[in-house]
Amino acid sequence: MGETSNEKTSKKKSKFTDLKAEFKKIIWPDKNTLIKQTTAVLAISVVLGVIISALDVVIQYGVDFLVK
Repeated sequence: MGETSNEKTSKKKSKFTDLKAEFKKIIWPDKNTLIKQTTAVLAISVVLGVIISALDVVIQYGVDFLVK
């Protein structure tokens, strides 16, 4: 009625073969590029964290000033 076991096995093999072929197309970054990009992400995250913290303090001060 449905698929036979051979068809299931061949579909699994073709999926893994396709996956392997796709992974071969990936261009992985070299070590220097990876270090530069990681440093940039960390630096931007820290800067944004400081900005958000500063805004939080200012807004909290403003709300406290208005409430009291």
